[in-house]
Amino acid sequence: MKPSDASGAAGTSGGRWFATLQYLLPQQLLSWLVGALARARCAWVRRPLVAGFMRAYRPEMADALEPDPQAYPSFNAFFTRALRAGARPPSPSSRAIDSPVDGRISALGTSSEGRLLQAKGRDYTLRALLAGNETLCARLAGGSYMTIYLAPFNYHRIHMALAGTLSGAWYVPGRLFSVNDATARHVPNLFARNERVILQFESEAGPHALVMVGALFVGSMGTVWHGDIARRGAHGALALPVPGEPAAATLVRGAELGRFNMGSTVILLLPPGAARWDPTLDCGSTLRVGQQLGELSARATPVSP
Repeated sequence: MKPSDASGAAGTSGGRWFATLQYLLPQQLLSWLVGALARARCAWVRRPLVAGFMRAYRPEMADALEPDPQAYPSFNAFFTRALRAGARPPSPSSRAIDSPVDGRISALGTSSEGRLLQAKGRDYTLRALLAGNETLCARLAGGSYMTIYLAPFNYHRIHMALAGTLSGAWYVPGRLFSVNDATARHVPNLFARNERVILQFESEAGPHALVMVGALFVGSMGTVWHGDIARRGAHGALALPVPGEPAAATLVRGAELGRFNMGSTVILLLPPGAARWDPTLDCGSTLRVGQQLGELSARATPVSP
């Protein structure tokens, strides 16, 4: 397992203060307010929000379906903008595992004794991340994982890393801590305590899962099957519906599966022996949707994109 070596605020007293402050913040209320502002369609709200964001983060717009940032009806529509056709093609190899998002790797490796790395000096359990789903834990224990952080300037839709059929989906309520390096280093069990959506897939490569982790100011998460999945008030994992027809539940590699309304993190989980990560990738490596992360092992049957 390889921790991120990111420096700066994450390793300073400022980073600790930032993490501590989040325990005191009304996380749900702040995220709701940000979500409401982001969806406002009046020009006097939308235009300065978009303009300020462009100045602060300079997101790449050349690949967007609509490259004019002020042409979107709301800040959230701009933030979750679609890509133009062909901007992120899947990698050509039939054995490829592709990046599901644009972002930066914050951890990758193989789970050991049911534990995954969060940051240097901190780990957490697969069981906690999967909200106690023992069946899914048993299938993924000892397998490969990759945690990818989406910065505000990144493209915020999520795509299939492998072709697969949705076989289970759960909403897990939780806190809304930031998921940046500072918080990951100082808040125990961060990804297992934040709100999240767990998606389980079956494919010829075996079972795999993608976990969408919510964060501070993330108004909601959404999938192509469920629409926006906002605060549901559940007291534990809440099963979400899965299409009864396999054709409706199946997506090819590279197909869009969901989105974050504001930024966050995804965790890709693969079964033991199913995959080999590209050895040139490490913590801190930047990724784009469709970039090859690794390849299926010889025992797995490839599925064409």
